[in-house]
Amino acid sequence: MIGSDALAPSKLEKATRNADRTRMLILEAATQEFAELGLAGARVEKIAEKAGTNKRMVYYYFNSKDDLFIAVLERSYASIREAEKDLHLDDQAPIDAIRSLVAFTWNYFLENPEFIGLLNTENAHGGIHVKNSDSKSLNMPLVDMLGGVIQRGQRDGIFRAGVDPVQLYISIASLSYFYLSNKHTLSTIFSRDLMSTKARVERLHHMLDVVLGYLVIN
Repeated sequence: MIGSDALAPSKLEKATRNADRTRMLILEAATQEFAELGLAGARVEKIAEKAGTNKRMVYYYFNSKDDLFIAVLERSYASIREAEKDLHLDDQAPIDAIRSLVAFTWNYFLENPEFIGLLNTENAHGGIHVKNSDSKSLNMPLVDMLGGVIQRGQRDGIFRAGVDPVQLYISIASLSYFYLSNKHTLSTIFSRDLMSTKARVERLHHMLDVVLGYLVIN
């Protein structure tokens, strides 16, 4: 009979789990702070406080504030790319796959506003942190997947020729990104609540019409 001590987690396993949990709590707190306040405005002390740890531990796991921001960016990019994989675009008819990607992108940005905040911050810094991260490699599977959808649509005589998957994805993302990142000014300028339920539904329908209007051969 195996004794209870043999089944109990080792000290090393417990320490590893605690370290992983602390690291994750720091990343979650940092994501909120960087998204709301930017890189310059975010304070390591506040991040540590929100994570339930101390400043020394933040630097122990991430070395510097900039390295922590890079880790947050990588985690954010990995999150959206993993969610996109779950769409299984390869298993859908070309038009359905494009509809799924457009709707997913819109809803993801709506449900994860911190992602827009992080992108705004990184672009304000000239993209220097992305250059020093693994985020670039995370995006290639999406480009390949979208490229495959486009090729299938072209073979079926549904999609136009000469479509660049990178350009197409940038267009899809920008249709959501610009609208949401400028929602306050646009709502004021046009005297319309662009974040009402009705407006959000109308926006998604408009985005689908724009993207498919470009892609689909009439």
